Formats: sequence, C-alpha cells, structure tokens
Amino acid sequence: MKPLFIPLNTEYYEAFKYGTKTEELRVYGPRWNHDTCQEGREVIISKGYGKQNRMKGRIWKFKKQHGSLFGSTYKAAIQAVYGTLDVDIACISIADLEPVSL
Repeated sequence: MKPLFIPLNTEYYEAFKYGTKTEELRVYGPRWNHDTCQEGREVIISKGYGKQNRMKGRIWKFKKQHGSLFGSTYKAAIQAVYGTLDVDIACISIADLEPVSL
C-alpha cells in the first residue's frame, strides 16, 4: 500500500519534528478512516505540499472519536478549525518518524 500523505502547516510539522506532537486530527470521512489509516501503514508527513521538509513514519494507532469526547486542548483545536465539536474525528497516531532524503 502506498504511504499515506499528510500535509501540515509549519507549526504542526515542526511539532512532529521535535517530538512534541505524535497525533494528527482530521475529520473522519472518505480520506481519513479505518480503511485509509490502517495501523502499520507508512505515512509521509510534509510541511505543506512541497517536496522538501518531509518525514516518513508509520501509523501505530488509529481511532474514530466524536469531537466532544476529547480533552480541553484538543476540543479547543477542533472548535477553532471546524467551528463545532459535533463532528467525528480521525485521530492518527504516528511513530518512528525520520527525515526523507530526496
């Protein structure tokens, strides 16, 4: 299976890079679900859509969770991005990140 491509804003890419972030939240749906985010699948995280600033890793855990059931920090982020907590969230946990050399 082809690696899952996850483009990120700079602040979130750097948080993964420095180890302060290990989970990515996306709206659960056709692109982000149990089929596309299988545990063990390789991922490529990227700062934006450019070819530089990429890391590879793997999904070590995946869960679907309603936005209202997260802790306060995640709730605030979900509310800020999606404008509501009434949304199902794909919580993608990523491990074994290392730089991709071009």
